Amino acid sequence: MKSFLLLGLITLFLTNSFAQSIQQAEPIYLQCEHLVNPVGIDNKRPRLTWMLNDDRQGALQTAYQILVDTDSLALVEKGRGAMWDSGKQSSPDELVKYDGKPLTPATRYYWQVIVWDKDGRASKPAIALFETGLLGASNWKATWISDGRDIAHREAPYFRKEFQVKKAVKYARAYVAAAGLFELSMNGERVGDHHLDPMYTRFDRRTLYVVHDVTAHLQPGGNAVGVILGNGWYNHQSLAVWDFHQAPWRARPAFCFELHVHYEDGTEDVIVSERDWKTSSGPITANSIYTGEHYDARLEQKGWDKANFDDSKWQGIRYRAAPSMNIVAQQTVPIRRVRSYKPISSKKIDAQTYVFDMGQNMSGITELKVKGPEGTIVKIKHGERLLPDGRIDMSNIDVYYRGDKENDPFQTDILILSGKKEDVFMPKFNYKGFRYVEVSSTAPLALNESNITSYFMHSDVKPKGSVKTSSKLVNDLWRVTNNAYLSNLMGYPTDCPQREKNGWTGDGHLAIETAFYNFDGITVYEKWLADHRDEQQPNGVLPDIIPTGGWGYGTANGLDWTSTIAIIPWQAYMFYGDSHLLEECYENIKRYVDYVDRISPTGLTTFGRGDWVPVKTTSNLELTSSVYFYTDARILAAAAKLFGHAEDHRKYAALSHKIKDAINAKFLNKETGIYADGSQTELSVPLYWGVVPDDMREQVAANLNKRVEATNFHLDVGVLGAKALLNALKDNGYGETAYKVAVQDTYPSWGWWVVNGATTLLENWDLDAERDISDNHMMFGEIGGWFFKSIGGIIPDESAPGFKHVQLRPIFPAGLEHSSVTHTSPFGEIKSSWKKSKSAVTYDVLIPPNATATFYPPSNVVETAMVKLDAGQHRLKLKIKK
Repeated sequence: MKSFLLLGLITLFLTNSFAQSIQQAEPIYLQCEHLVNPVGIDNKRPRLTWMLNDDRQGALQTAYQILVDTDSLALVEKGRGAMWDSGKQSSPDELVKYDGKPLTPATRYYWQVIVWDKDGRASKPAIALFETGLLGASNWKATWISDGRDIAHREAPYFRKEFQVKKAVKYARAYVAAAGLFELSMNGERVGDHHLDPMYTRFDRRTLYVVHDVTAHLQPGGNAVGVILGNGWYNHQSLAVWDFHQAPWRARPAFCFELHVHYEDGTEDVIVSERDWKTSSGPITANSIYTGEHYDARLEQKGWDKANFDDSKWQGIRYRAAPSMNIVAQQTVPIRRVRSYKPISSKKIDAQTYVFDMGQNMSGITELKVKGPEGTIVKIKHGERLLPDGRIDMSNIDVYYRGDKENDPFQTDILILSGKKEDVFMPKFNYKGFRYVEVSSTAPLALNESNITSYFMHSDVKPKGSVKTSSKLVNDLWRVTNNAYLSNLMGYPTDCPQREKNGWTGDGHLAIETAFYNFDGITVYEKWLADHRDEQQPNGVLPDIIPTGGWGYGTANGLDWTSTIAIIPWQAYMFYGDSHLLEECYENIKRYVDYVDRISPTGLTTFGRGDWVPVKTTSNLELTSSVYFYTDARILAAAAKLFGHAEDHRKYAALSHKIKDAINAKFLNKETGIYADGSQTELSVPLYWGVVPDDMREQVAANLNKRVEATNFHLDVGVLGAKALLNALKDNGYGETAYKVAVQDTYPSWGWWVVNGATTLLENWDLDAERDISDNHMMFGEIGGWFFKSIGGIIPDESAPGFKHVQLRPIFPAGLEHSSVTHTSPFGEIKSSWKKSKSAVTYDVLIPPNATATFYPPSNVVETAMVKLDAGQHRLKLKIKK
């Protein structure tokens, strides 16, 4: 054991007693474009990443070599890469862009990485693969087809085609682009486990396609492929205040399909969407992403997607123009049914009505298995609240629906029974936000918990963070926040999964640290920021819901919301050490900042929505909007420096200083240390975003602490203050105060929701509020990320992003006896774990290979010297002040 003493008060132990040390480093968790072995990559210079598996103390990567080839045996047996051989690069980088020969469409590539450890020893090679997509609209052979119906037609179109497989198949891929939603089947089996493909985009500027490996679905001889199309956001038939039905791209759903069959003899067949496809309606008689799906089981056509089906009554298809010429691969994690729920209780209201409590508020869908008389109409209603009589109360979530509530009821699926069998129904082209499911029917039905299953459905992002403490409330808050976050991740972050399903920009950036601490969601945000670039007007303006059919370019879509264009790419750089998204958005950030600069020549702006849904105290809109203007300008200046744009760096650094000076000149009382009227938001927002002059921070922070003490450590903020408050306190020496606020369980607080039974975050602090009352919202979601930054103290370093260097700034607050917080960074797992014992804290730390850290003791530790840590396991014995 090796140890040393810091001023006699802090002892640091470096020990191998925690785990058996490996003898040789190895690269693991290989990814291409932040995906594992992806099929359908459209980037011509894809990013390749890996982690170093080496638990020895001080583990480092000193060099790497990448080989790329179309033949895996060439890599394994010959150690050569015909497409690219990077050579041995003396570098610790674990993120490298492909730099070999041009990639060809629809091709599988194998890539191998070898790393050299701190002792200069080479690892065994690790191999992964990626497959290119079609790499551009010009490479498609198929044509866009539809059924020729108009936008008001209700029935979903079904399409089919038969083909022959006469030789041994090596592998096969299906490429499906759609305007609307699609479900693909082959030979009677659904292909893949995705839902709601493709993701929502600005369809006339960016259309996504999905690639499926369908090798296992093919059979010798006759085969059939089937496609069902849904409306999705492309053909929005249900009326709501957001003008979805007036989207400029709106049309009848259409698709473009290619099936590439590669045979063992080296030949290939390509089956495409063309005139020889046939179409018909089917049992899906209506579908809306916003309201529900209607299904008439009497109209099922058994075997419609199998060979030798009699399709003589089916019709011919119609050609359609492509919705856009920008047809790109959907390079993000798909939406899946991730968790299933059976009812925790049920109530029979009468012979025709049952209400089931699924025990969890969620985004998702419900499967119902039921048998009854032919023609029986079954309504499956979803909601978050119950009326006194036990039925579902929709009043908090259907307030913006302007459609036909009788024939197209909100969040309600309608099933008509066949009468011939047990009908199994689960919607294909819809999702809801709900905890309760009410099943009512036109004839008595015998139902119980076995008839119903609900599925929590969302973008299937991999978990990468955990919070486990001695406080049940902290643990519950972390869990509840994650449930709200996942409920609002459907290929883009939304505000709520029921009332709106909108990609509100403010909600997105306010929760971005919570997102990145807890989940590996970078591909979702790269997709969403592409939507931002598509929606940006030539003058730089962005709407405050993205994507949008046209709503959101109003007078308040300003800095505090649409700063997503700068904040999210910057945070992706901080958490992943990957500057790709920031670079992609660089010109868009410039256009946005330049626009605000033109309309706000003094450096101050009122362009924004303000501190939305405050407890009681409103805050100055000009102050908060101007702080976000400063933040965007500062990020832009930093990005300009990173990318070597010297003139831009000078220009936007000067602009950020101008804005900062203007804010402080107007709003900061330098005698009292108060901003504006001194609300919690008005004090915390300038502190958190770095606007307060260095010589005033202590006084302003003390005033904030007093303001919080005056509310007995309760919140008096809206969304902007909820993002800033805890951080501003903790980062300025008031961690104990911040923790007291975080774990309050009386009104108003996050804990107040939890102790009142919430399983997700709410939209309003007041449980009895009459508006803004969704029970599954993410705009107050900073609390989930704050636990990582506070009791875990795990913070990225701007000078070494991606946790190449970890800042450890934990607090050890009164009332919390132990804590274990982990985050999987691009380099591996970071663990910050501590336990109190009398007047001491034992602090255990894990730093991943190829990274370093610095521990900054909190103010209640006797000694305040920093401790430098290299990769590996560490234990610190700390004395706590009495």
